[in-house]
Amino acid sequence: MAGRDMASGDPDGTAGAAGEGSARVDSWIWSVRLVKTRSLGAAACRGGHVRVNGERVKPAHGVRVGDEVRLRHEGQERIVVVKRIIRKRVGAPVAVECYVDNSPPPPPREAVAPAGVRDRGTGRPTKRDRREMERLRGLGGPGGPPAEQ
Repeated sequence: MAGRDMASGDPDGTAGAAGEGSARVDSWIWSVRLVKTRSLGAAACRGGHVRVNGERVKPAHGVRVGDEVRLRHEGQERIVVVKRIIRKRVGAPVAVECYVDNSPPPPPREAVAPAGVRDRGTGRPTKRDRREMERLRGLGGPGGPPAEQ
């Protein structure tokens, strides 16, 4: 039976409808392709960026069908409801069927203005240019917001 998941019996690594049980949350968010690697999923859990049913969870927390998983990743919040438990990483078309995506739409491209973009070929920024870019980004420095005491 090479190539089959022994725990679930399905060749695609998904659990059947009867007796689905649970899976680790870090493994599940990796399996359904919400994060690129399982270690990134575990790091997100440890950093408090993953919530299951409103609670911060550790990487080994079990996720079940019907749970709401909130993931803050790359500046965007993903809100998904678990439809199917999956233990192995599968193709994107199969992975999309394992959850219902309730995430808010990303902001329009026009609303996100690039701060401090320089023209190509203008050379290395001067100290004045660098301070201006930092001021636009809101990083502080001279002429920026005052540092807290």
